[in-house]
Amino acid sequence: MSLVLNSLLLGISQLKDPAVLRVLAKSFALTVIVFAGLGVALYFALVPAFEYFGLSDSGLAGATVAALIAILSFWFLFRVVALAVLQFFADEIVLAVEHKHYPDAARQARKLPFREDLANSLKGIGRAVGFNLAALPVAILLLFTAIGPAIVFLVVNAVLLGRELTDMAWLRHRPERFGSEQLGSGKAEASPTGAGQRLILGACVAGMMLIPFVNLLAPVIGAAAGTHMVHIRRKQLDAASNA
Repeated sequence: MSLVLNSLLLGISQLKDPAVLRVLAKSFALTVIVFAGLGVALYFALVPAFEYFGLSDSGLAGATVAALIAILSFWFLFRVVALAVLQFFADEIVLAVEHKHYPDAARQARKLPFREDLANSLKGIGRAVGFNLAALPVAILLLFTAIGPAIVFLVVNAVLLGRELTDMAWLRHRPERFGSEQLGSGKAEASPTGAGQRLILGACVAGMMLIPFVNLLAPVIGAAAGTHMVHIRRKQLDAASNA
């Protein structure tokens, strides 16, 4: 728990870094553009639909319904979209953290090829969509409890976020993706962070994403915190192995 708290505090302090602020501005702008595009697409789809069914004032009705759906989508899908957008700027946050706090690690990191970077991003989006869809039936069954669905999605997103936010840094430092020969096994080296630590980090960031305005900062804070977690754990493990 102390590792996660320390990493989150370091991640929050990283918000003063101009490089991180630039990523925050770009990721927020792109996220808003995605949802604005959703609203415009819905408007042009709904107006003809309303006209087809003979509803009057179809333009106003289409605009109203599109706006409501876009707002609801923003609330429910923000975590998925924001994380997907952040994936494209993840390197910039990781580099900003590493250059300031872990310069040796920054020099040793490998540059992810665009193809691998894109594949990782698409896998992350697929996991986010797949896990949330799989959790939907459970959430529906728990609707009568009022708080049940919120807990289900919080746990699911905690698992997803914990992995994605630490992988952003770890993928730059683990052996090559197809380098099973160097590893002497058929799978890539495991992340130095434990499953429990990733879960707690993910739960903290998922919780922040439920708070208005704070949710705009949460993905960037989480990415910076995840980078700190990976490097702190690497140092701890190296120290333990050399003791």
